Amino acid sequence: MAAIGASIRLPAGGSPFSRWRTATTYGGIQKRGRFFAVSTETVGRGAGFGENEKVVKKTMNQKTVKEETEVKPKIYANPEELPEFEEDKKLLKDFFEECKEIIRSDGGPPRWFSPLECSSSTSPDCPLLLFLPGIDGTGLGLIMHHHKLGKMFNIWCLHIPVHDRTPFNELVKLVETTIRSENFRSPNRPIYLVAESLGACLALSVAARNPNLDLVLVLSNPVWNHIEKMLATSFSKSQWQTLIPLLDIMPDQFPLNLPYMLSLPTGNPLRMLMDNVVKRGLLPQTIEDLSRNLATLSTYLPVLADILPRETLRWKLNLLKSGAAYANSCLHAVKAQILILCSGRDLLLPSQEECQKLQKALPDCEIRKFEESGHFLFLEDNVDLVTTIKAAAFYRQGKQFDCVSDYVPPTPCEFKKVHESIRWILSATGPVMLSTLEDGKVVRGLEGIPSEGPVLFVGYHMLMGFEIVPLVAQLLMERNILVRGIAHPMIFVKPKGGNLPEMDPSNFDIFRLMGSVPVSGASFFKLMSSKSHILLYPGGAREALHRKGEEYKLFWPEKTEFVRMAARFGAKIVPFGVVGEDDIAEIILDYNDQMKIPWRREEIERITKQFPKARADASGEVANQHMYLPVMLPKFPGRFYYYFGKPILTEGMKVELRDKEKCDELYLHVKSQVEGCIDFLKRKREKDPYRNLFSRVLYQASRPGSTSTSPFHIPSFDI
Repeated sequence: MAAIGASIRLPAGGSPFSRWRTATTYGGIQKRGRFFAVSTETVGRGAGFGENEKVVKKTMNQKTVKEETEVKPKIYANPEELPEFEEDKKLLKDFFEECKEIIRSDGGPPRWFSPLECSSSTSPDCPLLLFLPGIDGTGLGLIMHHHKLGKMFNIWCLHIPVHDRTPFNELVKLVETTIRSENFRSPNRPIYLVAESLGACLALSVAARNPNLDLVLVLSNPVWNHIEKMLATSFSKSQWQTLIPLLDIMPDQFPLNLPYMLSLPTGNPLRMLMDNVVKRGLLPQTIEDLSRNLATLSTYLPVLADILPRETLRWKLNLLKSGAAYANSCLHAVKAQILILCSGRDLLLPSQEECQKLQKALPDCEIRKFEESGHFLFLEDNVDLVTTIKAAAFYRQGKQFDCVSDYVPPTPCEFKKVHESIRWILSATGPVMLSTLEDGKVVRGLEGIPSEGPVLFVGYHMLMGFEIVPLVAQLLMERNILVRGIAHPMIFVKPKGGNLPEMDPSNFDIFRLMGSVPVSGASFFKLMSSKSHILLYPGGAREALHRKGEEYKLFWPEKTEFVRMAARFGAKIVPFGVVGEDDIAEIILDYNDQMKIPWRREEIERITKQFPKARADASGEVANQHMYLPVMLPKFPGRFYYYFGKPILTEGMKVELRDKEKCDELYLHVKSQVEGCIDFLKRKREKDPYRNLFSRVLYQASRPGSTSTSPFHIPSFDI
């Protein structure tokens, strides 16, 4: 078994040595050893640095970020064959095994420890993450996420021994002392507080007492309201109503209720069974695996009883009461960035109600819901904390989020889940991809796309942006090119007046995960500087939300800035066209129609005012970017066609394009190339025998098991 911690950090006044023992495995032989407690003054972070050392640290940090953001070759080509979970991920049984080890000789005050599996792969310049546990107090609640978190954070976990009786206000002071000390040493880096239930009370209380510190809170099913009030109201909807009266009569080691305790860490067993049947289609094997897992979990019930004996559970519940009251009293002072993770099937607490109340009290916080998960989110296989943080754009290494240096590309496992969620789009649209080689020859596939950046894709924005998903997915699978799309600010900026149901930030998580950046000159410059492959739609929202009869019409601004920027960095401009929107839907009510309806006009104006304008300085039709959703009539799906023209080289044109006429000339040339690509596809698709979904389904059915049945490999017209 891997060692639980690399080091132990005690609060001031604690014993200088730890009596904890860890188990390590070498060549299959298990050894036991004692490790010493180390002061926070001597672990991994120097007290000060000279100017030269600061430069070296900054360079190392940039190198680390660059290495993290590089896409490894040939790892995304076959999403179906990618692993579902990372190789080093620990399981629920590992949580119980390490809990047994960590409480074996459990004594002393609360303390910090750093998991060994995190310490070897983490740069000292990564932000600090402090994990504040729930009522279990072990500090091992993130064990299933250590392997991924350790690549992005320096992780310290708070352990509260079973028989420790430190009051809530002292726990607050312990965490507060730690964050103040670390902020003093690294004032330009945020400190993350990841917490659940009781730990969430700690995190909120510490944040309220330190409003000037740069804190990021990630709270799982937080309890912040008055517990007494919840006992009389919302607690009646949870299992606490039946559990609390039993505390006075049950034995010290009573293992509570078997089905109930099993459902806490694993969720609903029946739901797990059905999910696996749907995913793998093997009912007997799934039942066998589930039965084995439940039998294994039942053997760990004594461990649960050791973690929370009767008196400890009683103490923790009282601690939860005082913590919730403390947090509730100072909630108004919280200024930290907050991400709340909310379970839909929490048997322990009314989490959804609590999260909604907390969002009203803290309007700037964001919520991510896990409708099918139980109370202990971090111990469920289908919950990935790192993916959630990345997709919500909550990962940053400095004061402000940087769309380039703070971006971490999707792992193979993350892309597999993304691909599973978009597979129906790929099957329904059967994308055809054409590109142009340097000699002007048009070929199937993406062979003509330049591998070395910077590369700027400039094209037509289809209705509702339907074309983005196949484009980004196929470039990553076929060419290992991760495209950074320049997107509307609404993907990154919360509505000014609070959350709008139709503009829920979680709806855009997949775009942020796959590399979208907010439209701005600064973002464009940074992407060019990092030699990225960039996706730009000059027509923006006006093109994607066009009116009736405006299919395939370009709405480009008069300014030619993207041409100048491309020439400044010697980027290759790849014009492209895409057609197919008229084969999937027909607009019934467009912007002009809806503006004639009073209540819809008010709704459109209200939504538009919630977000900053993407082109505040633009003029003409492209500046007319009202946020509305056209009413569409779906059609029996046709097919999407993409044509990437010959790359336009701008290297050496920086001086030449200072001339406005020359710049305008190149701008109009790019625009005409995009229009030419669209016209080419509109003509060619008429000769495609597989343009209709039905014909493609028949083709795939006649060739079961063949690689040619992939949506991207079904034949089309002759070039």
